[in-house]
Amino acid sequence: MGAKQKLVVVGNGMAGIRTVEELLALAPDLYDITVFGAEPHTNYNRILLSPVLTGERTLQDIVLNDEDWYARHGIRLLRNRKVTRVDRVRRVVQADDGAEAPYDRLLLATGSNPFIPSIPGTGLGGVVAFRDIADVNRMIEASSRYRHAVVVGGGLLGLEAANGLAARGMHVSVVHLGHALLDRQLDGEASAMLRNSLEARGLTFLLGRQTQAILGGDDGRVRALRFADGQEIPADLVVMAAGVRPNTELAERCGLHVDRGVVVTDTLQTYDPRIYAVGECVSHRGTAYGLVAPLFEQARVAANHLALHGIGRYEGSVTSAKLKVTGIDLFSAGDFAGDAQTESITLSDALDGVYKKLVIRGDKLVGACLYGDTADGAWYMRLIREGRDIGSLRDRLMAGESVAGG
Repeated sequence: MGAKQKLVVVGNGMAGIRTVEELLALAPDLYDITVFGAEPHTNYNRILLSPVLTGERTLQDIVLNDEDWYARHGIRLLRNRKVTRVDRVRRVVQADDGAEAPYDRLLLATGSNPFIPSIPGTGLGGVVAFRDIADVNRMIEASSRYRHAVVVGGGLLGLEAANGLAARGMHVSVVHLGHALLDRQLDGEASAMLRNSLEARGLTFLLGRQTQAILGGDDGRVRALRFADGQEIPADLVVMAAGVRPNTELAERCGLHVDRGVVVTDTLQTYDPRIYAVGECVSHRGTAYGLVAPLFEQARVAANHLALHGIGRYEGSVTSAKLKVTGIDLFSAGDFAGDAQTESITLSDALDGVYKKLVIRGDKLVGACLYGDTADGAWYMRLIREGRDIGSLRDRLMAGESVAGG
């Protein structure tokens, strides 16, 4: 056997390292592996940053692979380095500190960047995103010294940030352009119930508001937010949680095809067959996924091909959403809004704070929106994903898996 092939992974996050784990399970000795990570940490669970912010978890709790894991598998981990160049002719990757690594196969897992609206003041001290450990540490530090926090964005991430800062004693306002919270994840009724629950915890919501500028004091720190209608509110900390954009800078720079994300085929290959891409940086059949389940499905297929098994295909994912706020249970999946061709079964119990809506098209469940009781979320998700005929279950569907008999 000659020298091993070289695999270089750009991105030390959940998608890239999950692909490596799957690859090691299939073909442990095929590659010499080098991983570049822009952060100073080993691989950690980004999904659990919210409980770290509230104080329910510590940083140690969310590490997925410690240094020992990389060493055991002979993986060279280069931390705190950003890859700035890929020479596709010489097949060499170069980082900002000059470190180079040659490759036979390259895996791009560069993730996404927070979307920062182009308004004045985003560069002020005390304006942060909610994306990595450094951001969370900045938020925790600010919560011990300041009083007024404003979160821009009423999506999953924004609400988790707001809840975490409120748990640390800050007075928190959530500013959202839309007229309902989680408007991409919930229907109107569930959204209103969520708003009531969060207001009961002391959060303030400013909906249908457009932020015009972030205002700073003489010290270069944020002091207020101004809206398009001229109203101002005080702010010592501003968290930007208005969504993410695929990080395609490196792919663009080396001439790969990019259209909102790095464009990949069903085998997770880019237009250069030696270069694979997975995770939030990817656009597959016109969709970029920002959730972890699709990333893991992509990782499995990419690993299958890197291992030279060559039989996996990724055909896209049905996505579901959950909010990581202790004591508030919500779940949505598939097409929960419905249309003229669908029918909905709903159950609403305002007293117990429970709302469920199931959307059916023909004889298939195509969407679900649950608030207050999400015990059957995984089962509904499975029915949606498998496209099972639910004709015989229809009357018992709302009662859940234990009654309807899975």
